[in-house]
Amino acid sequence: MSESDLSPQSPTDYAGASSHAFGPSRHLRSRTKVLPEHARGHNRALVLQTLYHSGAMSRADLSRETGLTRVTISDLVAEFVADGIVVELGVRETAGPGKPPILIDINRLGHQIIGLDLSDAEAFRGAVLSLDGDVLERREVARPELPDGGAAYAALLELSRILVAAATAPLLGVGVGTPGVVRPDGLVLSSPNLGWTDFRLEAQLGHDLDLPVLARNDANAAVLAEYTFGDARADFMLIKIGVGVGAGLIAGSQPLLGSRFAAGEIGHVVVGTDGGPRCVCGRDGCLEAWLSVTRLRDAVDAQPAAREEILRDAGTRMAIAIAPIVTALDLSEVVLSGPADLLDGTLIDAATATLRERTLEGVFDDVVIRLTGQEDIVLRGAAVMVLSGQLGVS
Repeated sequence: MSESDLSPQSPTDYAGASSHAFGPSRHLRSRTKVLPEHARGHNRALVLQTLYHSGAMSRADLSRETGLTRVTISDLVAEFVADGIVVELGVRETAGPGKPPILIDINRLGHQIIGLDLSDAEAFRGAVLSLDGDVLERREVARPELPDGGAAYAALLELSRILVAAATAPLLGVGVGTPGVVRPDGLVLSSPNLGWTDFRLEAQLGHDLDLPVLARNDANAAVLAEYTFGDARADFMLIKIGVGVGAGLIAGSQPLLGSRFAAGEIGHVVVGTDGGPRCVCGRDGCLEAWLSVTRLRDAVDAQPAAREEILRDAGTRMAIAIAPIVTALDLSEVVLSGPADLLDGTLIDAATATLRERTLEGVFDDVVIRLTGQEDIVLRGAAVMVLSGQLGVS
């Protein structure tokens, strides 16, 4: 499916017409005051970010926490309450003199989010999620067997409409994690497995659902879930290992996309000069050919006695591929998302040992390679995309 298959409405027309209900997209993790011309939008995000992660507090607490004046806080909170983004929870009990403060918080029950994960080999999966990233309703539809862009979009739209009907509160927006190279405006430059080239996914789905939609690469969605809901640090890489292999990167608390919007496309890096398994791309020895879940399961099933050797080799190949990335970006940790029975243990141990052998001794020895504790990581990452785009919260 390409641009010619779309309705005549352009992405710019859509963006202007349906502009995110609570303001334009903002960077992750706003923390400090900025120049006056950008102050209001930044301060909105700062207040909501603080409430989202710290929970209920008084206006005075919020002023102290953010460094904003009480007048600014009062003005912003009044706006948020009127928009239904923030609610007053009642007074806080206090033993001292004076009027007890009123507690406020994000209206966590007032809106819901739809998350969509198109990365599974068997089905398109989706969920209605709370603003805290909890799955409330779960649905799926069969994935088209052949790479057919029209059929893939039809299945996605069907699933989206089922989830819209299942929501029990106003929707803040829809987040989509899809395989492929995706521009920041939600145009899928290339997704061969789904049959999409130069497909304006975000604009088309937003038009058809009449809702704000944000679409990103599935690994870039997953890394946001680990950052917001997991234990990740400010500089890390998440490698999503499934049918394919891809990575998402956070550097300095910001997502790293790259000039071609392909940062993290490590699956087709050739690992070593000794050949290796034939990859779907036609070359031998790509990381995906060594590390994909399909390849690992097939290899282990064919040679059960060689299981440890197969997993050790895969972990070693992965570390060879990521060592230059870890050192170039000075990453703190590498997080893996995929089947624990294949990744945890031998594979991670081999990867950790190889990474230390191939990086500067004494500098990168504390880099951790670990398995994520997140379930539904792409769905939850899609929710973070919406939170960040709509409220400036991550």
